[in-house]
Amino acid sequence: MFIHRLGAAGHRRKADTVIKNGKIMDVFNQEWIEADIAIVNGAIVGLGDYEGEEIIDAKGQMIVPGFIDGHVHIESSMVTPPEFAKAVIPHGVTTVITDPHEIANVSGAKGLRFMMGQADLTPLNIYFMLPSCVPAAAFEKSGAVLRAEDLKPFYGRDEVLGLAEVMDYVSVEAAEPDMAQKLFDAHAAGKRIDGHLAGLSAKFVNVYRAAGVLTDHEVTTPEEALERVRRGMYVMLREGSVAKNVRRVLPAVNEKNARRFFFCTDDKHLDELIEEGSINHQVKLAIQSGLDPFLAYQLGSLNAAECYGLHTKGAIAPGYDADLLFISDLTNVQITQTMINGTIYRAANDAGAALCKPEQDMLQTVHLPDLETKDLQVPIVSDKDIRIIEIIPNQLETKLVVAKPKERGFFKADPESDLLKIAAVERHRGIKEIGVGIVKGFGLKDGAIAATIAHDSHNVIAVGTNDQDLLQAIETLKEIGGGLTVAKGGKELHSVALPIAGLLSDKPLEDVNDSLKVLHEALKQTGFSGDFNPFLTLSFLALPVIPDMKMTTEGLFDVKAFTHIPVQSS
Repeated sequence: MFIHRLGAAGHRRKADTVIKNGKIMDVFNQEWIEADIAIVNGAIVGLGDYEGEEIIDAKGQMIVPGFIDGHVHIESSMVTPPEFAKAVIPHGVTTVITDPHEIANVSGAKGLRFMMGQADLTPLNIYFMLPSCVPAAAFEKSGAVLRAEDLKPFYGRDEVLGLAEVMDYVSVEAAEPDMAQKLFDAHAAGKRIDGHLAGLSAKFVNVYRAAGVLTDHEVTTPEEALERVRRGMYVMLREGSVAKNVRRVLPAVNEKNARRFFFCTDDKHLDELIEEGSINHQVKLAIQSGLDPFLAYQLGSLNAAECYGLHTKGAIAPGYDADLLFISDLTNVQITQTMINGTIYRAANDAGAALCKPEQDMLQTVHLPDLETKDLQVPIVSDKDIRIIEIIPNQLETKLVVAKPKERGFFKADPESDLLKIAAVERHRGIKEIGVGIVKGFGLKDGAIAATIAHDSHNVIAVGTNDQDLLQAIETLKEIGGGLTVAKGGKELHSVALPIAGLLSDKPLEDVNDSLKVLHEALKQTGFSGDFNPFLTLSFLALPVIPDMKMTTEGLFDVKAFTHIPVQSS
């Protein structure tokens, strides 16, 4: 193989494939090159004048490096890695760095092995970061716990690049033994460490950098971005289904510091991946916002590769893998063909792929007790303020607001004031542990929605206008083995079943996408009319490491104070 490459590079023999008549993007010098691209065994061996066994005529199109998603939870697409690949490859994504901490919070190391095995079944280049915080915080009721000793054996796998987003900042600052061991093990294995610095001050940036943390994808302002770059970090510009930060953070990027930025989706639902795209969408947004196209494409490819030590990814040059995109419109990122490891991707080749068959215990993960209306009560015992979680549309952060109760007794949802009831229900062990509170911003006029996608412990999370529909939504999830559901009038309107760990479908992406469309139609019957994804927004209301207020199975949680607090002030 190596001799073949050298022979083709030196014109002593033909290359396997030669791409001619293309305009090649040089992301290093930020200029265009007019030359042939010679490929042998999936790798680029030369730019110049070459002959090949196969000739591909680019017909004057632009050829750019394949896109790299620097941080994504494949589980958020609700399909398995092979089906996820079918959604993103046509949009030019040839490589992803994924953190499977969603399925790990449900199924532990078995979940990691499942995702890695599934990744082998797709042409998409899938690399892994090992979940650092399972559970996200010590008090969380997840389905599994992963300690340093559980993660260490995985570092021997080639597809594992490091330790995923370290979000338990309390344990990092305190140098809690197991967290310190996880950080040490990653360093000892020569791996990268991702951060999760949502809302944290410069003091914590120092702590994280001292721990060797290299990246942060939770940046929401230019000021935060520059603070992290100033201290030697890489910053990911994120555009998912909930967190949409590209336009807001982009002013921090300039010609001097651009190599410290790249793109990620983090969490994006399948329907949006299919319709809107992935990293291609972010490149387009960046160009529309005024970023030089060369820099935009560099952020979409080379920079992530350099950050994670993927030395053969992210550029079109000898010695790099032939992960290429044929582009007909640079500004609008119109992709005509995607090449991965020297092979043009054709969706028809994946049509007959066998669906996965996970182990039975990964299909039976929703264990809920029988619930009654009294289990959802929020007592109002005085005229003092009640604490309310207010969502911020298209952001992961929330706000604490307070209001005077209208009456004593038990809180009743008030759709006219957009004050609804929210409940988090433990679903891994069947214990009756339920946190109930008040949320503002969903805009539901009737009914309820619920899901077993509730970051990161993935208990049941539900929001509704009345207890009857809340109970119906929760019961439906119990019956279908997890997923997303809409209820109204005490009846199930529609559900998307996610039987694999309550997170993933065992169906083809086309079937899941069709079901999601029906779900959103059913959602209209609740009166929802917002310009955000209510299910993804709901799912992040359970994550107690992103400010300000969240809901766990133990109740209302103040992230900044890092403690549970009562709904009504004392």
